[in-house]
Amino acid sequence: MAPRTVDVPALVESARAGSPRAVARLISLVEDAHPALREVMAALAPHTGQAHIIGITGSPGVGKSTSTNAFVAAYRAQGKRVGVLAVDPSSPFSGGALLGDRVRMQDHALDPEVYIRSMASRGHLGGLSWTTPQALRVLDAAGCEVILIETVGVGQSEVEIAGLADTTLVLLAPGMGDGIQAAKAGILEIGDVFVVNKADRDGADATVRDIRHMISLGDRTEPGLWRPPVVKTVAAQGQGIDEVIEAIEKHTSWMDESGTLRERRVRRAGDEIESIALQQLRAKMGDLRHGNGVDELAAAVVDGTTDPYAAADKIVAALG
Repeated sequence: MAPRTVDVPALVESARAGSPRAVARLISLVEDAHPALREVMAALAPHTGQAHIIGITGSPGVGKSTSTNAFVAAYRAQGKRVGVLAVDPSSPFSGGALLGDRVRMQDHALDPEVYIRSMASRGHLGGLSWTTPQALRVLDAAGCEVILIETVGVGQSEVEIAGLADTTLVLLAPGMGDGIQAAKAGILEIGDVFVVNKADRDGADATVRDIRHMISLGDRTEPGLWRPPVVKTVAAQGQGIDEVIEAIEKHTSWMDESGTLRERRVRRAGDEIESIALQQLRAKMGDLRHGNGVDELAAAVVDGTTDPYAAADKIVAALG
């Protein structure tokens, strides 16, 4: 069935005016890789670059959704429009998001200045869907001053979030071996602010000490480098949330002064371009495979009449 035609200028104008339905429709176009997506991105481009993007990551059970809920409340108290992308594990049945985060964020469901969207990770490593950068552009252009991305939290591949966020929060909790997990997962390298949630539990101070010690072992001693703070919270009771917001603001000021913010955003745009280009190349590869070109070369490799590198060179030449 042919995709429905889309009045892109009208849709973008409605989203810019703050229409939740228009924002939802645009993100659906992103997720569906709709043919109008190129026109949508071209129309959004002049209106992007204003939002501060905050990544929230950590092991399952540390309270990411509860913390995100508390951060939304804090930013709304400042009068800011907030967007939330909660990247859920894909449903094995429908490929859609399981929507657990939206259930936990019902406090803000009726607030027109808060836009919450669950996106399926679709099995993508790193806990983020490859469509996430485009969805961020939609929320940015729709006037969200702060966008929170909360990842799946299913493994140690979540360092990918650092490539999408201006500021990355790493959430940990006492009694979960999170200090060791952080060291193993390479999370120490990506965290801009470390948050020890559930700090009313036994072992919270020890977890804080462990993380501070690990940070001190890293190469962050040069003058002018950002030294990540460690903040204790009890997100379910709203404790420590203001301190986290303050730490984020300090990090933002440091990035502005050091030029790091622009560097991160240029690198992010480069990754996005590369991802789109790779998607296009994969589509062309699929066309070649359907035309038996790849299968013939694969058979030749098995027969020993050619090698994988020579076969790959032929495929690349064909793509050109």
